[in-house]
Amino acid sequence: MPIRRAAFWRALVALAVVGVSFYVALTTPPRLGLDLRGGTRIVLETQDSLTVRADADATDRALEVLRRRVDGLGVAEPSLARAGERRIVVELPGVQDPREAAGVIGRTAQLTFHAVTATADGPAGPPAADGSRVLADPGLPGGHLRLGPPVLTGDGVKDASAVLDTRTGLGWSIDLSFRGSAGDSWARLTGEAACAAPTDPARRVAIVLDDRVLSAPGVQDSVPCGQGITGGSTQITGGFSADEARDLAALVKGGALPVPVTVIEQSTVGPTLGAEAIRASALAAAIGLLCTGAFVIAVYRLLGVLATVALALYGLISYAAVVALGATLTLPGLAGFVLAIGMAVDANVLVFERAREEYTAPRAAGPGRERDLRRPLRVGFAKAWSAVADSNVTTLLAAGLLFVFATGPVKGFGVTLSIGVLASMFSAMLITRLLAEWAVRRPAVARRPTLTGMATVGRLRTRLTRRPPRLMRHRRRWLGVCAGLLLLAVAGIGGRGLDFGVEFTGGRVAQYTAAQRVDADAARAAVVGAGFPQAVVQTTGDTGVSVRTKETGDDQQQRIREALTGVAGELSVERDELIGPSLGSELRGYALAALGLAVAAQLLYLTIRFRWAFAAAAVIAMAQDLLLVLGLFAWLGKPVDSVFLAALLTIVGYSVNDTVVVLDRLRELRRTGAKASWADLADRAVAQTLPRTVNTGMGALFVLVALAAFGGDSLADFSVALLAGVLLGTASTVFTAMPVVVLLQERFPDRPQEAEEAPAPHAAGAARAGDHNGAVV
Repeated sequence: MPIRRAAFWRALVALAVVGVSFYVALTTPPRLGLDLRGGTRIVLETQDSLTVRADADATDRALEVLRRRVDGLGVAEPSLARAGERRIVVELPGVQDPREAAGVIGRTAQLTFHAVTATADGPAGPPAADGSRVLADPGLPGGHLRLGPPVLTGDGVKDASAVLDTRTGLGWSIDLSFRGSAGDSWARLTGEAACAAPTDPARRVAIVLDDRVLSAPGVQDSVPCGQGITGGSTQITGGFSADEARDLAALVKGGALPVPVTVIEQSTVGPTLGAEAIRASALAAAIGLLCTGAFVIAVYRLLGVLATVALALYGLISYAAVVALGATLTLPGLAGFVLAIGMAVDANVLVFERAREEYTAPRAAGPGRERDLRRPLRVGFAKAWSAVADSNVTTLLAAGLLFVFATGPVKGFGVTLSIGVLASMFSAMLITRLLAEWAVRRPAVARRPTLTGMATVGRLRTRLTRRPPRLMRHRRRWLGVCAGLLLLAVAGIGGRGLDFGVEFTGGRVAQYTAAQRVDADAARAAVVGAGFPQAVVQTTGDTGVSVRTKETGDDQQQRIREALTGVAGELSVERDELIGPSLGSELRGYALAALGLAVAAQLLYLTIRFRWAFAAAAVIAMAQDLLLVLGLFAWLGKPVDSVFLAALLTIVGYSVNDTVVVLDRLRELRRTGAKASWADLADRAVAQTLPRTVNTGMGALFVLVALAAFGGDSLADFSVALLAGVLLGTASTVFTAMPVVVLLQERFPDRPQEAEEAPAPHAAGAARAGDHNGAVV
């Protein structure tokens, strides 16, 4: 009765979660990042001024000013948020020209109104102690004006709007209205100017924005001396175009920033790149899921069918969780979503392999016991829980570090990977369990246990049981081979060096698609001829070209684009990224901190869950995997960027995930067979978990190969890194972690009371079964 009651509540929870997920998926649109829908992302950093410190409060005030400016630009669904104490992230969907966006929102917009005291010979200069200064006269080329101290600032402006004056034919101008006492100050300023002679420069009033005289109109003759322009409004003229008038009105209306800001990161993504990425990722997910499902069904038969259904529901649940939480779905986030499909099969494989072992182990019970499918399945879920929990926690630690230390789109990878891991545990341990327990209770299934996949051991397990590998006999040889590979990797890192992307070095990289075939030499010569001899120009495919330079402004980037247009025809911007040198240095520090903390966190967790020798071996194997992947990228000359960092931290989780499963079995074998040598126990642990390792690895490889083949250029290097990480992580468990465990345990043997520890009561029967067929459950 308690089992039935528990099954009822599990079914109720599963139905509720699946039902809510269906509703959310059908009614809530996903929130796409700019790298998927196209647009411009700008990261601004506030700077200390002479009078104001750029603290969190000043940054918040600057954020509000920027929000008003962006609203004035008319951008649909803009996003502005403070990141840390001094940074503001601005996302502008659909804005493809970063020059316009950065020029409007990033200017300090210090708007001031001055009396003109006289003309001057120049030169223009900074304000004097009393605020007076000399600036260029916009109405007289080469001329200068001497200005008095500011009488009022842009803070006193109530509203500003661009209007077309069709009555007088003056073209576009800006109408201003003032608030409160600012209107009186304006009347006083214009009243004093009205007392000067018509030809006297003092009859003019200067309107200054960011150290530039926008307009210096003369006060009309109709304005009374000493009274000025009343009514709290005025008009700025100056031969503006329609765009200039609108941008200036947005700046003035938005107000002055309390502190200066500087652009430290800027990226623009074309609309076609995001649509292609979504299509490619969806195709990769479908192919990966189909291949994984077909493989699981071929190996586990009916249980594989049910696991595939659970995997499909896992995809639904994780997608619904992403959109329900309002998480931004980015390109690396899509990759994390697709990758989690391959990793989600791991829990199912662990359970099914445990159930197989339990069912096929000889029993001393009465006749017919071996045909009971329900008990092996329950034991399989119970026994697999420890390994499932430990392996997924290690992945969650890596995903959490990505969320904390990554920036921009890569942060979305950490979010979707975390959601995917939690959803995979739910689907495997609850939904798969419900479906499997329901299936084995059917009389037709009970009469044909081979349909379930539990009654067959499998070719690999049969071969391992008949002739177990004695790998630990040559443990020093394996470690020697691993040391040689590490030396080769270090030689690549030290000799060829790592090609750090602009995220870590600072600079700018732009990717274009041309209307015609691009010749690499001609493109390189055109960029050099435009004045950028240090630029790195590369072509991709027939029509793709990328240009990497040191930090350049938008005007310089426009020169590069115009030069390329001359040799490649019309260009469309696929991606344009700018990273300031200070941010690049900071991101390098974050990357090192993330990797260091990942190693420390895994070591701490594994030390708590296992003995110290196990934890040390797992971390050594994981560090080896990281170095080998770094060495591979150094030898191949592939870029090391933030997406590669996401791949490295995923490898951290996957490598430890695989090792934990084998260590969990080794710990169990030690409890039930304490008198055996550590080398024999390690060989048995590897042999008993190898089918799970192969089957889980195949699930991940299907998805990664699909990503590499169909995920597009943006995810190709990411997929290569993870493919290498999966293969190396699987090998390092056997050839690095287990030999290190054996050597450490031989060098630092257990205390007598630990070595003679009695086996747990519930495992005694399993130990006897294991002595017979090598399958301990």
